[in-house]
Amino acid sequence: MESIHDPDECWQAVLSRDRSQDGIFFFGVMTTGIYCRPSCPSRLPKRKNVRFYKTASQAEADGLRACLRCRPKGEDETERIARQVAVVCRHIEKNLDQRNTLSELAILVGLSPSHLQRLFKNTTGVSPKEYQTNAKLNQFKKQIRRGEKVARSVYAAGYQSTSRLYESIDQQLGMTPTEFSKGGKGVAISYAFLETRFGQLMMAATDRGVCFVHFGESREALVETLAIEYPKAVLRPMAEPVSQPFQEWVAAIENHMLGFHPCLSLPTDIHGTALQLMVWRYLQTIPSGTVCTYSDVANVGMRQKYSRNCHSVSSCHSKERRDGRVSLGSCTQTRAAQV
Repeated sequence: MESIHDPDECWQAVLSRDRSQDGIFFFGVMTTGIYCRPSCPSRLPKRKNVRFYKTASQAEADGLRACLRCRPKGEDETERIARQVAVVCRHIEKNLDQRNTLSELAILVGLSPSHLQRLFKNTTGVSPKEYQTNAKLNQFKKQIRRGEKVARSVYAAGYQSTSRLYESIDQQLGMTPTEFSKGGKGVAISYAFLETRFGQLMMAATDRGVCFVHFGESREALVETLAIEYPKAVLRPMAEPVSQPFQEWVAAIENHMLGFHPCLSLPTDIHGTALQLMVWRYLQTIPSGTVCTYSDVANVGMRQKYSRNCHSVSSCHSKERRDGRVSLGSCTQTRAAQV
């Protein structure tokens, strides 16, 4: 909408109940004496009875009252939900060493536990428990980057013991805490890119599991971020063009994200974390060996490169074999030499 003085554009926004125009202008219904947001769900008035205002004060100066349904003078439902979710997220981040049960979190925002669980997951794509698990791991990583020892970092991140951290390794860290503390030294990491409606997505994995899921503006910036995260690891891109099985897997990820509509009113860091965690969790729901096979994505000349990427898209579970090779579901690879 270029100008508030263009009544035709304002009216079109009212007809489509365009939420993006909430706060930009208000419309008043002269026959009822009520003014509303453009997105008001109430029954649409006749065009001849409508006037448009730039501010709520202008509408009230014209003798109109605020609608009790859309409440144009207060925060809308989307903003209210975003505020409640943000309160819960910040509480979790400040209390990582606590259980933070649904009942305790619900009291913070005046909701029932079941309502909070549903609202939180619909808004972020993950549950409060999953959000806390991820926040703990991120805090552990921050401590390691600051030069802290593994044992100290474990407790600073809210883990009650090192065993609790190791339970998360295969699903979230992709390597041992010691390997991570050494910048991924000697660990082979393969990565691939995905174009999504949320932007460029980069996924990377080791022979232990997914270790990196990030959205970014460009491939170059994402590769740089991966290199900063694992400065001493062996980073290997998937060769292009990618195989048909991989393209089918990409389509599965995109279809999974179609049903998710991120709340843009959330603080940027919460929104980004939740979006990445949603993809991460989905990667781990893919049954071992059901998406692609070694023969689908590898060829004789590129086995080492493709086999690792096969793991990154299959979420296979690794298992050491007697011959020194690693079984990744229906994928197979040889461990990279230590450097």
